Amino acid sequence: MVNIGLDVASMNEPAVNITSVPNTKLEVSDLTISYGNTPALSNINFSVKEHEIFGIIGPANAGKTSFLKSLNRMDTFDSNMTVDGQILFNGLNIQNLKNIYALRSRIGVVFPLPVGLPLTIYENVALSPRLRGIKKRSDLDIIVEQCLTRAALWDEVKDRLNSLGSLLSGGQQQRLTIARALSQAPDLLMLDEFSIAVDPVTTMRIEDVLKELKKDMTIILVTNLVQQARRLADRTAFFLEGECVEVGVTEELFTGEVKDQRTRDYIEGKFG
Repeated sequence: MVNIGLDVASMNEPAVNITSVPNTKLEVSDLTISYGNTPALSNINFSVKEHEIFGIIGPANAGKTSFLKSLNRMDTFDSNMTVDGQILFNGLNIQNLKNIYALRSRIGVVFPLPVGLPLTIYENVALSPRLRGIKKRSDLDIIVEQCLTRAALWDEVKDRLNSLGSLLSGGQQQRLTIARALSQAPDLLMLDEFSIAVDPVTTMRIEDVLKELKKDMTIILVTNLVQQARRLADRTAFFLEGECVEVGVTEELFTGEVKDQRTRDYIEGKFG
């Protein structure tokens, strides 16, 4: 397999030993996010483990997308967004990183709607490796096939790799977006309502892909479909009005005793 990732050392930060939770990929402490004087999230605290699918559920305006933005340091693009607290990723405080681009290279993102580049299917996937210095066509061919295969798209497009990605169906474009994210060889894959514009059959195919991908990476899944969280997530956090109400083993949240009645009410569809 062609190595297309970046070493953590490229972030130019000393390693920090995380001792509070074994095999921790991400640790969030006292995280507060505001837009101007309006808080979006307040005092968020939890850890995400290596090789788990971590679900985040909650109604609109609960702060779910703002949380994802903070992980990818999107506050650097929004002068109105303020992030306080600590986020450790691979043991590094991302607020102190000198090389934000190296951080983003380790985090793949899939948005609610497919974001296709005005390129061929091949070049959509090959772009990130090219930017990292991989120029040899045979190496790029391997990466493109690997990523499209892992995104359950290769068999459908292998004979038209030079066609525009924008000509694919909506579901295929979303899987192309996943393949493009995988071309970064990320440590962490974040999906924000990936199935909002995808048909049920394609949704189930992508869900199967995610179950396989967690063998190689950590996945954070933001979804407004509570049953999707139940099918996929090892643990789930419930966000409501800028608060992380509780975090627990997913099946226990659905079948056991929850700590907060609001969690039960949301899961049962009493509001949302």
